Amino acid sequence: MVHATRRQLITLLGGAAVWPLAARAQQPTMPVVGFVNVRSADASDRNVAAFRKGLNETGYVEGQNVIVEYHWLDGQYDRLPALMADLVRRRVAVIASFANAPALAAKAATTTIPIVFGVGQDPVRMGLVASLARPGGNATGINFFNQEAGAKRLGLLHNLVPKAVRIAVLVNPANASATEPTLQEIREAARVLGLQIQVLNASTSPEIEAAFSTLVPERADALFVAPDSFFTGRPVQFATLAAHHRVPAAYTQRAFVEAGGLMSYGTDIPDMHRQVGAYTGQILQGAKPADLPVRQSTKFEFVINLQTARALGIEVPNSIQLLADELIE
Repeated sequence: MVHATRRQLITLLGGAAVWPLAARAQQPTMPVVGFVNVRSADASDRNVAAFRKGLNETGYVEGQNVIVEYHWLDGQYDRLPALMADLVRRRVAVIASFANAPALAAKAATTTIPIVFGVGQDPVRMGLVASLARPGGNATGINFFNQEAGAKRLGLLHNLVPKAVRIAVLVNPANASATEPTLQEIREAARVLGLQIQVLNASTSPEIEAAFSTLVPERADALFVAPDSFFTGRPVQFATLAAHHRVPAAYTQRAFVEAGGLMSYGTDIPDMHRQVGAYTGQILQGAKPADLPVRQSTKFEFVINLQTARALGIEVPNSIQLLADELIE
C-alpha cells in the first residue's frame, strides 16, 4: 500500500511539473502589429497615445493581448523596402503605416497581410484601394487630406501676410509620393493668388538649416513648409530657424505653432492615428480590410501664434482671428 501511494505521489508531482508547460503551450500567441512611421520617435508621443486609444476602443491593450512594434525611420525613406520585407517575412498580423511612402511600400510588399494606412492624398489615385467605399484588397485606412489642404493653407498665409509675394516652398525630394502632388497643387494655387513660387529642397536636418539660410539672399517674403513626416518630427528646429531668419512660415500641424511657428492649417493628426488604431483593432477581431471603407478626416485646425506674429511685426486682423480654431499667446 505504501509503494502504491508513493507511485501515485510521483505521478502527481510529475504531472504538476508538466502541466504549467502544457498550459503555456496552449495559450494563444499575441498578434504583432508593425507600426511604421518615417518621422522621429521623440516628437510623436501624442500620436502614439492616440493610436493606443484606438486599439483600446476595440478591446486591445498593448502588452496584454497585442504587441506593437514601433519602427521610426527618421526620414530615411530608403529603408522602407527592407523593413516591409522583414515584416512580411515574419508574418505580422497587421501593418499600420503612416504617410504616403510607407503605405505604398507596404502595398508593394504584400497582397495578403492587412494594411491600415493614414495617407495625405487620395488613396484611389495612389493605387492603394479600388474605391473609398469598397477598398477591395488588403488595405484600408484614413485619408487626412494633407495635399488637398495645401491650397487652403497657402491662401491663409497670403491673408495673414498680404504683402508677401515671393513664397519659398520647402519640400523633401526623398519623399516623391508626397512632394510631386504638393508642388502641383501649390503652383496652381499660387497662380490663382498671383504669387511667385521658389522651390527649396531638404532631406536632412543640415539641409533644412541650409534652406533657411538661402531665404534672405533669394528675397523670399514667406515660407510654405510642405507636408512631410520628416519635417513634422522637427517643429522646434523649424520654429527656431524661422525666428532667427525672421520669416513668416505656414506649416501643416499645430505642433509647429506650439513650438513658436506662425501658423498652421491641417488635419487633426492625433485623431487620424486614433482612427488607424481602431481599424487595426477591428481587423485583429476578424474584419477584412476589403470590407472597411476608407474614412476621410473631417477635423481641420487653423492655429495662429499671436506672440510670433507680433515678433514679426504682423498685425492679425480680427477677421482672421475669428477664422482661427485656436490663438496661441
